[in-house]
Amino acid sequence: MLILLAFIIVFHITSAALLFISTIDNAWWVGKDFSTDVWNVCINITNCTAINENNSEYQSVQAIQATMILSTILCCVAFLVFILQLFRLKQGERFVLTSTIQLLSCLCVMTAASIYTNRHEDLHKSNGYEFDVPSGQYGYSFILAWIAFAFTLISGVMYLVLRKRK
Repeated sequence: MLILLAFIIVFHITSAALLFISTIDNAWWVGKDFSTDVWNVCINITNCTAINENNSEYQSVQAIQATMILSTILCCVAFLVFILQLFRLKQGERFVLTSTIQLLSCLCVMTAASIYTNRHEDLHKSNGYEFDVPSGQYGYSFILAWIAFAFTLISGVMYLVLRKRK
């Protein structure tokens, strides 16, 4: 039982780490001399400019920013609720609250990644870029966001199935 608990905790911490990395790091869309994320556009890693309201797709970027931040916060809250439920639940009860919060986190990261997938062409063709952004490709932060989606989905279902034992 202790090994299962350790696995669940490590899996959840891994999910949170993936969410933090994909939200913060500047590699959602990368090219030869540039990289972009939902916060900045960087040329040669040193010259970074924030994405602001001058960008025609700024509302899409703000939606992605909000849902990624919310997903990360919900994942961290789910972990704290899980720790509290370990001590408060009676034997045989399920971790429904933790599962619900984790599945909401899963929904948020899926929403953010889906919006980016759908809007990336319009986003990178907008007037805020001075170089050939459409020639790039998805970066590792974008891929980590989708992996975080899978991890949060699996852990949310795992918490739903899991019962507290002695």
